[in-house]
Amino acid sequence: MAKLKLDLHDIYNKGDEIENELNNIIEEAVEKKIKTVEIITGKGSGQLRKRVLKFLEQPHIKSQYHRLNKDNNNYGRLFVYFKK
Repeated sequence: MAKLKLDLHDIYNKGDEIENELNNIIEEAVEKKIKTVEIITGKGSGQLRKRVLKFLEQPHIKSQYHRLNKDNNNYGRLFVYFKK
């Protein structure tokens, strides 16, 4: 199973870069027919995680993936699953 991984630790405070990286990973997953994208936000205060979730809930982004899973074992990790 092919999977992409995006770690946002290094750019947690750079708003435009965060959105660019998220857009890029979503586009790459769709283009390459990747099934899963793992996004690492880190545990921290939860602000980055909220920002990522807000980004993923935008209608034009949400229409590109099938399901979003918040990892119950690791608060700082999200999984985005794409349609076949």
